[in-house]
Amino acid sequence: MKQGVFKISLNEKLTDNVYKMVLVGDTSDITACGQFINIKLDGLYLRRPISVCDCDETSVTIIYKVVGIGTEQMSEMTVGDTLDVLTGLGNGYDLSLSGDKPVLLGGGVGVPPLYMLAKELKKQGKDVSVVLGFNTADEVFYEDEFKALGCKVTVTTVDGSYGVKGFVTNAYPENYTYFYTCGPEPMLKSVYKTATTSGQMSFEERMGCGFGACMGCSCKTIAGYKRICKDGPVMLKEEILWED
Repeated sequence: MKQGVFKISLNEKLTDNVYKMVLVGDTSDITACGQFINIKLDGLYLRRPISVCDCDETSVTIIYKVVGIGTEQMSEMTVGDTLDVLTGLGNGYDLSLSGDKPVLLGGGVGVPPLYMLAKELKKQGKDVSVVLGFNTADEVFYEDEFKALGCKVTVTTVDGSYGVKGFVTNAYPENYTYFYTCGPEPMLKSVYKTATTSGQMSFEERMGCGFGACMGCSCKTIAGYKRICKDGPVMLKEEILWED
């Protein structure tokens, strides 16, 4: 984990309430797809954890949804503004388990961390399928970006206004070898029940500290409770015990 000051080079609206922000700074502690950063905002006690969408040697891209006072504040920031950021948080996805034809399933703001994952899997020569799930056509983002990587992309919408009507679990590709997923807990539970292979699940959870000190984001597993921010956010399908 590293703390640093990052400068905003882009903060643009993708949909009515989803934004893309590019931050320039020291990204050397971001070492795995699926990690997250933790952003300090003026006047707010808790930092805001946001998953990494993409990263290079000098910048990190995040995509966030305006859902409260913190993300509202972020949406109003402009190019040149600076943020205090913790980087290199979380464990990230293990790419070595993917097989030749992995499928990536993302729901809403669970889509962004799958972009960097897809890019790295394509670099390994994998045949990557991506299923992006949204409620309605107005919420769809990053379909073209995944296609530009060479992925096979399917979009689902709950209301059927775009793509396949239904959920990501209605659009599994044939003969996939492994799954990676990120999204709200109901979606993760559905993937857990319906996927025919092993896989990895990235949990979205409200965090206190973001680095394992407060135990506020624990998840029940076969090995006891694990901290989503420190031991996760990515966990193997086989280790998760769902609470009723």
